[in-house]
Amino acid sequence: MSDIQSREIKEVIETCPEVGNILEEYGIGCVPCSVGSCYLSDVVGIHNLDPQTEATLMYRIEKAMYPDRDIPEPKVDLTKKVAPKEINYSPAVRNLVEEHVLIKRMLALIPAITDYVDSSDGVDKELIMGCVDFIRGYADKFHHMKEEDILFKYVDELGEIIQVMYKDHDTGRNHVRQAVEGAESGNKAQIREHLFGYKELLTQHIKKEDEILYPWIDRQLTDKQVGELFQKCSAADASVGEELPRRYEKFIIDLEEKFLKEVSK
Repeated sequence: MSDIQSREIKEVIETCPEVGNILEEYGIGCVPCSVGSCYLSDVVGIHNLDPQTEATLMYRIEKAMYPDRDIPEPKVDLTKKVAPKEINYSPAVRNLVEEHVLIKRMLALIPAITDYVDSSDGVDKELIMGCVDFIRGYADKFHHMKEEDILFKYVDELGEIIQVMYKDHDTGRNHVRQAVEGAESGNKAQIREHLFGYKELLTQHIKKEDEILYPWIDRQLTDKQVGELFQKCSAADASVGEELPRRYEKFIIDLEEKFLKEVSK
């Protein structure tokens, strides 16, 4: 098994595509990753699987890659139910998770907003630019910048999982730029394409952070670093003031009042 664990995951999946399917079954989404330079051992470690699940996963991967090998099946107690691991975030990271909630509320509004734009005579540029302002001001500048300028500094920024996060941020910014171009030119199809592209990207991005990346970073922090991280993030929040998050929350509430009520009629 050691020869598999020390190979890059992209190479492993290209050699045996079934490995990608197996990983997907366990909620490990390596197939769509555009980088793919993680070692298999790192991929499994980042996801913090319980020993029973990890043993079964690695057995299935080795059997898929070497079907002719006589590989002993792991001794797994099937009568023993493994309870899902409870995620205990550090204070600063928990605040980042809570910020995701407001961002997800924005994402949930995108279908109704794009339907409204499509059914209108023209393009409500003020509406689209308001959404863009939320994404740029809250999701990106207020939230993502704390990740990029503070949180990610506590781990290897050149590591693949962090590089994937950076790439997601950049891809999201491009979707926003394209949506702005669509609003300015009156191209409704372009607005829909890129707002939905942003929605799909951020939905998966947030899931990866909440369930995989954030817990992985927390596990590496010392008690001193936990306190230091909280102080730095608190200082970043103080620098923008309490009014900014309140203003953006009100913006989302107003959109929900308008669009979610219309959908429920």
